[in-house]
Amino acid sequence: MLAHPAAPEVACPRASRCRDDRTETNDGGAVPDGRLLAVSDLHVGITENRSTLDALRPTGPDDWLIVAGDVAERVRDVEATLRFLTGRFAKVLWTPGNHELWSTADEQSELAAPARYRLLVERCRALGVATPEDPYPVWYGPDGPYAVAPVFTLYDYSWRVPGVTDKQQSLARAHENGVVCTDEYRIDPAPHPAVDDWCRERVAATERALAAHDPGLPLVLASHWPLDRRPTDVLRYPDFAQWCGTELTADWHRRFNVAAVVYGHLHIPRTTWYDGVRFEEVSLGYPREWRRRGHPRGLLRQVLPYPGPAEQPVPPPPPADAKPDAKPSSKPDAKPGSTSGAKPA
Repeated sequence: MLAHPAAPEVACPRASRCRDDRTETNDGGAVPDGRLLAVSDLHVGITENRSTLDALRPTGPDDWLIVAGDVAERVRDVEATLRFLTGRFAKVLWTPGNHELWSTADEQSELAAPARYRLLVERCRALGVATPEDPYPVWYGPDGPYAVAPVFTLYDYSWRVPGVTDKQQSLARAHENGVVCTDEYRIDPAPHPAVDDWCRERVAATERALAAHDPGLPLVLASHWPLDRRPTDVLRYPDFAQWCGTELTADWHRRFNVAAVVYGHLHIPRTTWYDGVRFEEVSLGYPREWRRRGHPRGLLRQVLPYPGPAEQPVPPPPPADAKPDAKPSSKPDAKPGSTSGAKPA
């Protein structure tokens, strides 16, 4: 993980060291009347998605924005997008998704994913964008302060379908079913032997930081991958869940003082509740997805203050005997464009 002279290697070890941004948005010291907003999976490398950027606007001068990964594949596109957003929002926080980690033929192709991540963190810091390597910024709003923690945890193939006992079996089944995430061909985890080794390192470091955080200051966790497996129950292709997270984070929303979890990756925007904690999937997704479903809740999700409703039913998982293409009409495809039965060109 990254070292930086002005910040700890991982997130804030104590709330007293968390950054207080009140003076940046309100010279009088009063509580700002801002909102904490979130979005993910902008995929601005796609022309139609790039055209939506101008619609990402704050409601006022004190609004913060969480960008929960999959901005783009190219470093320059990620940097340009975050620069644009920092010109609009009082504070921008970013955590990477899998697409930021892909090797691309036309840009920094020699960089393995950990090196790409370090480069992106450096570019973010130059823009004043908070990353998983920085102290947790503290958002002050009408209902009190919250530490906003961008976390980067990856996946370890532990979210397997029933009857599959290890990573090798899980990948073999995915290949047989023609549902293989492009990460398998585009993410080089060197010097780590595999992505799951890198995942375990990331989880351990992040867990230490969360354990050291002041439990009296509630957290908003912002991750690209869902930190609990249950959001993946509605995936059209269950085999894809193995690229969506890790069992190692399953109890974080219960162990720590977490007010909300923000994530993306699934391209299934919705609000669900698990163990009394709100989970917000905030992705834009691909054009064929958002053209079909529209943006009934807007392009940006308001995380805080929570606008309600107080309760939101969790959709039940699909029947065990359902065919892969037999899905509820409200359930989008599982990341079309990111799954493939063969190595991409």
